[in-house]
Parts: sequence; C-alpha cells; structure tokens
Amino acid sequence: MFGLEALMLARIQFAFTISFHIIFPAFSIGLASYLAVLNGLWLATGRPVFLDLFNYWKKIFAVAFGMGVVSGIVMSYQFGTNWSVFSDKVGPVIGPLMGYEVLSAFFLEAGFLGVMLFGLSRVGPRLHFAATLMVALGTFMSAFWILSVNSWMQTPAGYAINDVGQFVATDWWAVVFNPSFPYRLVHMVLAAYLTTALVVGAVGALHLLRDRGNEGARIMFSMAMWMAAIVAPIQIVAGDMHGLNTLEHQPAKVMAMEGHFQSHPEGAPLILFGIPNSAEKRIDYAIQIPKLSSLILKHDLNAPLAGLDTIPEHLQPPVGVVFWSFRVMIGIGFAILGLGAVSLYLRWRRTLYDARPFLRAAVLMGPTGFVAVLAGWITTEVGRQPYTVYGLLTTAQSVSPIDAAAVGASLIAFIVVYFALFGAGTFYILRLMNHPPHVAESGLAPDEPVRAGGIMPGPVMDAKGALPVAS
Repeated sequence: MFGLEALMLARIQFAFTISFHIIFPAFSIGLASYLAVLNGLWLATGRPVFLDLFNYWKKIFAVAFGMGVVSGIVMSYQFGTNWSVFSDKVGPVIGPLMGYEVLSAFFLEAGFLGVMLFGLSRVGPRLHFAATLMVALGTFMSAFWILSVNSWMQTPAGYAINDVGQFVATDWWAVVFNPSFPYRLVHMVLAAYLTTALVVGAVGALHLLRDRGNEGARIMFSMAMWMAAIVAPIQIVAGDMHGLNTLEHQPAKVMAMEGHFQSHPEGAPLILFGIPNSAEKRIDYAIQIPKLSSLILKHDLNAPLAGLDTIPEHLQPPVGVVFWSFRVMIGIGFAILGLGAVSLYLRWRRTLYDARPFLRAAVLMGPTGFVAVLAGWITTEVGRQPYTVYGLLTTAQSVSPIDAAAVGASLIAFIVVYFALFGAGTFYILRLMNHPPHVAESGLAPDEPVRAGGIMPGPVMDAKGALPVAS
C-alpha cells in the first residue's frame, strides 16, 4: 500500500490521529483553568465583564472539549487494531493507568461539565463556581494520568517481566512517578497554559484592532500578556530541567536533538542551524557556538559529550526530524518570551492597548502555541524510536499482524473524516472567536428552565389549581 509496510503505515496513522488530538487537550486544559479564574473574579469583584468573558469562552470550550473527546476515543481503538502486540505486552501496566484517567479525570469533567455550561441560573453562583473548578481539576488530572502513561514508556520503572513476556507492575508508585514524569507533566501543563494564553491574547488583540474601547477585549488581552510574561521564563527553566533528565535517561534522543553525530571529548558546540546529513553523519552548513552545548548540558565548557557514533545505527532515532522539530519548539518558546517582555514594556509605557504593530504580532502568534506543542511531541516520540518502551520493546515488535492494505485503507478514511469533521469544528470555533465580546454575553441556554422533552402537556388549571370541569 503506497509502497509502505504495515509498520510504517500504522506509525503514520497513529501520528496523524494523535496530532489532531493533542491540540484540543492542550487548549482545553488551559481554557478550563482560565474559565475558573474568570468565574472566581466575577464572584470576588461583582464586575459583570468577567461573567461576560466567562460566557464568551465557555462556548468555545464546549466545542473544543467535544472534539478532544471524539479524537481521543479513536486513538484508543488503535491499540487493539494496529498495536495489539504492544497492548498485550504492556497492558498490565498502562491499562490500569488509562482506566484511572477515565474513572477519575474524565468522569469528573463529564459530571460537572453540564453544570458549568448550563447551571448558573439553576444551582447558584457558588455551586456553579465549584463545578467550574471541578472541570478544571478534571482536565489537569487527565493530563496527569496520560503523561504518567507516556512517561513510563519513555523511562520505565517499577516493573517486572512475567514468564509470557508481559510487563507487570511491582511498584505502582514507581510506575506512576517514573523518572521523567514530573518534568514532563510540568512542561506539558505549562505549554497548555501558554497555548491558551496565546489564543486568548490573539482574540483580544483582534478585537482591540477593531475597537480599542472594548472592555472585554482589553481584559482578556491583558490577562493573556501577563500569562506570557510570567509563564514563558518558567517554561524555559522547566524545559531545561526536562532536557537534563532526558540526557540522563535517553541520551540518544538528546544527541539527535543537538545534531551530535560525532562525540566531542573536549566540549561540544551548540548547533543553532544546519542541515542534518544522516548519510555522511554530519550537519551541513552548520551555524554553531563552540562548547556551548557542553555548558548547557553539563555546566562545563570542556565537558565531553558522547555522540551518535557511540550508538548502534539500528538503534538511532531519525536525526533530521528530531533536530528540526526541537528547533521549532525552542524558537517559538523564545518568541513567546519576547512577546511577554515587550508587553511588560508597553504596559509600563501605558500603551499596551494602543500599539497596533504589537497587537498584530499578538494575532499572528495566536496559533504558534499549537505548533510548539506538536513540535515538542514530535521531538519526544520520534526521538524515542526505535522503541515503544524505551530500551525494552521496539516499535517493530509492537505492531499487530495486519496487512498494509487494511492499515492504508483506514488511514485514508481517517484523513477524510478528520479533515471534514474537525475542519468544520475548527471553522465554527473561529467564527465564535471572530464575534467580539460584549455586555450581557449570552450563555448556552435560556435563563429559565424549559419543559423537559417527552412530557405530555396536561390540562390547564385555573388560578386556584383546580382542573376544569367537563361540560
């Protein structure tokens, strides 16, 4: 099928579906917390503008949350269709963790989502705020369990292998809190917050360009810029700590990220840009800073760094993809840092809402958070190759015994359905964002309860509650 084997087609299919899926949780994690903040500010201050913004963004959250759920369900089926051997081998470990995600996080989200979306006039402001907090907590717990599963695959711990070759847990604390999990959880949650801040900032900037006096647009833009200014430096520090952890447990991934085909016994350069040449084992047209990579990774200019020449070729990750995806992520991260720094300067000058070039830049930066998240996941997942469970189970050993034609046919179906379904959903979200926030922003339901569907209307009573007498 297309000249590709079933293994490569299965990898492409999973990469395609997870790329669509990850952008929705990355948005909903941050947006759920933003909704909780807006709700809390409305209760604390009594200012109607915060409730208006809450109603504005909760409609967008509802659509994004729904698309995230649908795209996630599709991914879970692939474990049984394309990756059944992987499911059999690691199911005793990751199965319970994914079950905990459904039983705790998803049920928490689903249980309180309806109250958050429709219940303000029915349950009262305080209980409604509590429901909003529960939805935000649920989105965080979902990230907790999914990152625990993926981190265990990157840095497996707390396991044994039974007599039929299955991974079984011997220490659940070690399984859940495996060596890379804390770093990856912090890095991903901060990325979700920054992604949401960029979207909120872009929407606010768009409407400020149209109407500088829109109070809702001013507030959302200000809050987004505060998030970028505060969280971007923290994210860079968290990313550096995550990189050091990766160097300790997955050195080949870092070698590919840095483009170090050769070892450097007396200090490794930081290669800023270049063209990886895997055939010749070098970086062509490299722009580099001598010994800076050793300083960043080992905190010593002259510290030796091993290269991919120390790794058997069949165990090396694809350098070109990892090298460039890592630079896309880093480049966007520093662009967000610059955006936050400029916003602080403009805020100090009291021109934050008047600098039209900056507002246009904020609009252009709106989707870059999603690009950075995708680039980060590509770096993580492609850099792990050729393993599904790092160092223990290869991708080739994990695939189902399935024909290439079957995988190719389902891949085509996914592409068609995904672009139609999620394209329509994304278009609708963009239409909602194009609508400016205004006073008395409507929610998703009428203020008063309506008659429940399926209940037959009875006879009309008189003012005293008596039924009419038949004539």
